[in-house]
Amino acid sequence: MTRRRVSNPLALAVLSCLIERPMHPYEISTTLRERGKEHSIKLNYGSLYSVVESLQKHALITARETTRAGRRPERTVYAITDAGRAEFEDWLAELLSTPVREYTALEAGLSLMGGLAPASVADLLDTRIEKLRAEQGTVDALLAGAREQGVPDLFLIESVFRVRMLRAEEEFVTQLSRDIRNSALPGTKAWGRVHELIAAGTSFEEISADPVRYLGEEGRALLPPDPAN
Repeated sequence: MTRRRVSNPLALAVLSCLIERPMHPYEISTTLRERGKEHSIKLNYGSLYSVVESLQKHALITARETTRAGRRPERTVYAITDAGRAEFEDWLAELLSTPVREYTALEAGLSLMGGLAPASVADLLDTRIEKLRAEQGTVDALLAGAREQGVPDLFLIESVFRVRMLRAEEEFVTQLSRDIRNSALPGTKAWGRVHELIAAGTSFEEISADPVRYLGEEGRALLPPDPAN
C-alpha cells in the first residue's frame, strides 16, 4: 500500500465531504454521521480536528473563511485543493482495487486458542455466535428501514458488505465450534489431552519433552523438525 501523507481513513472521509462543497469540521462530522459512516470509519470529534489540521498542513485542503455566529466559537470553512482531490481519487482507487493483509482480533484469538481447553473454546465461540446473530439483526433492520425509505443500495453498500461478512463469520465459527466438540477438527483429541495432563499436574514442558509418550502418535506434531529432512 502507498504510504500516505495522512493515513487515517477518516481523512479520506473528510476529503469526500469537501469534494461536494466547502465545510467546517462540525458540518463534516454531522454529514458523516447522518450518512452512517461511523459504522465503517472510526469517527470522533477530537480525531476529526487532528485529521483536518494534518490535511491542511499537507496542502490537501485549505482554509476558505472563518465565521462566527453570535456567541458561538469561530468556525473555519475548509475547501479541498487540487492535490487533495488527486489524493482522494488515488487513495480510494487503491482501497477498492488492492487487497490488504488485515490482522483481525478473531484471527489472533484463533491462532492462540490452544491455550484454553477445547470445551472452553467451543463455549466461547458459541457466545460469539449469539453476538454475531444479534449484530446481523441490527444491520438487517437498518438496511430494511433505509430501503423502505427508498435509499438505493449504492448508499448502503458498506452495510450490505458488513452483514454478509457477519454471516460468513457466523458460518465459520459455528462449524468450528461443532468440529471442536465432536473432535472432527484434527488435533483436538491431543489438544484436550494436553489440558487434562496440565490440570493433573504435568507441566507443558514435560509434555513437549516427550509428546509421543503422553499423547501417542498425535504427539509427533509437537516434535521439533528433523534437521535431516
